[in-house]
Amino acid sequence: MRNTMVTERTRKYGKYALATAILSWSINSDLIDAFAPRQCTSRLLRIPSQNLLQMTATLKEGSSASSSNNEKARELGTQPVVVSAAAEALSHSETTMKLVPSFDLFQLLDEAEGGHVPPLAAGNAMRDGTALKVGIPDTLGEMKLTDYKGLGGDMKIEDLPDPFKMVEKELQPFSDSIKELVSTDQPILSMAAKHFFEKRHGKRFRPTIVQLMAKTVAASPPEKKQGDEWEWSGASDIDLEGGIVTSENHQGSEVWRKQAQLGQIVEMIHVASLIHDDVLDEADTRRGGEAVHKLYSNKVAVLAGDYLLARASVLLARLENTAVVQIMATALESLVAGEIMQLKASPEELLQMESYLRKSYYKTASLICYACRSTALLGGHAYGSTVATACEEFGFHMGLAFQIQDDILDFTAAADILGKPALADMNLGLSTAPILYAAQEFAHLRPLVKRRFKEKGDKQTALEALYKSKTAMDKAKRLAGFHAQRAVDALLRLPQSEARDALLRLTYVVITRKK
Repeated sequence: MRNTMVTERTRKYGKYALATAILSWSINSDLIDAFAPRQCTSRLLRIPSQNLLQMTATLKEGSSASSSNNEKARELGTQPVVVSAAAEALSHSETTMKLVPSFDLFQLLDEAEGGHVPPLAAGNAMRDGTALKVGIPDTLGEMKLTDYKGLGGDMKIEDLPDPFKMVEKELQPFSDSIKELVSTDQPILSMAAKHFFEKRHGKRFRPTIVQLMAKTVAASPPEKKQGDEWEWSGASDIDLEGGIVTSENHQGSEVWRKQAQLGQIVEMIHVASLIHDDVLDEADTRRGGEAVHKLYSNKVAVLAGDYLLARASVLLARLENTAVVQIMATALESLVAGEIMQLKASPEELLQMESYLRKSYYKTASLICYACRSTALLGGHAYGSTVATACEEFGFHMGLAFQIQDDILDFTAAADILGKPALADMNLGLSTAPILYAAQEFAHLRPLVKRRFKEKGDKQTALEALYKSKTAMDKAKRLAGFHAQRAVDALLRLPQSEARDALLRLTYVVITRKK
């Protein structure tokens, strides 16, 4: 029976991985390799002189720290296998972007919990907090979320612009527009693909971020190119007066249209991942209604997800920026990597906080942070610029804060409020931040986590320990707060604007929401 279930999950997952090839040109390895033992060659294999697969342009100052990080990576185990080493190496040239996962650029954990600051590299070197704000006042320059009500302070977050109201009119035609973009001549496929873009469209969280980020980068002047290296490439050509985007000429421009379309692409990719995840997890509900595979069938749901990814790839190509195509293709690859990591994690990795955070990055934060950096590129900013770096760093920490808060709500909110089953992760044998912190406090939980709560009474025992713990939930909330504050810090490197301040408020909303 168990072998039959594994075979069925592998078959379903194979379809998901196959869909990835539609968007990511470099994914061409045998799907069997994706389920090879974890000691096999990793996509993120490192060698002393250079990363064979990612070929990271690490600065000389970071070489010693990089060695330390490599040791840390070995302690955590290899990374999920998606593409073979040979295939990835062959896909690069001198001009392609040498991307690395954001968790190798930005901090996953506070130093007090064993976290470390990643070494300087092409994707995180430009982080001067004053470079873009010389002579420009910033009334929120020292903002701390803990100064606001609900997080320990007295200040009112309502004094900042409402992020959803700011882009409400721009997103009003969003559902109609995206339904047209995914329309097909096949009625069943069309209805399944449109399902989440009609009544159950959710919070439109990701398109809201992209739209606000587009306005934020428009208020940030582009920096002068500082060399011919690949990190100073990627900016779209701007066909506007003066050759740059400003707050005055942004609205309604071709740049604005492409950034808005990126928001639609991001939502398509996100919804496709939800449809596929629900098939894999055999979930009954999503966003307060029936999952697509429950309304139709597994085959229709998988095809609907594949179709959304195909449409997203076509629209992505029409943005006419190959760097953005590569970045967003990597985001899709990351979604698959997260599923593989979740499926193949070893018992030891199931107990590691950094492993949990990396999986959360792959499954949630990667799409957000890559969309944020892509928004900057479409706005005329180079990949390695201060602006683009701040955008990705914001998205990285925002995405992790969002996921950690989601995991907290899994234990504290009812299913009818969440719009999906409560305790969903535990039912899948997964441990999230609250349980991992409880396991640090109660040693008897660790064997339960390592065996994925498979034995009778395991889940009940874990829940009793969690609710008995005086620290676990608070530590999880502090972890979400750590990432939210880091997201704020990244935004504060950008010039003050209404849109930037709305994103600051959105960060507060993410870690104080109840659903």
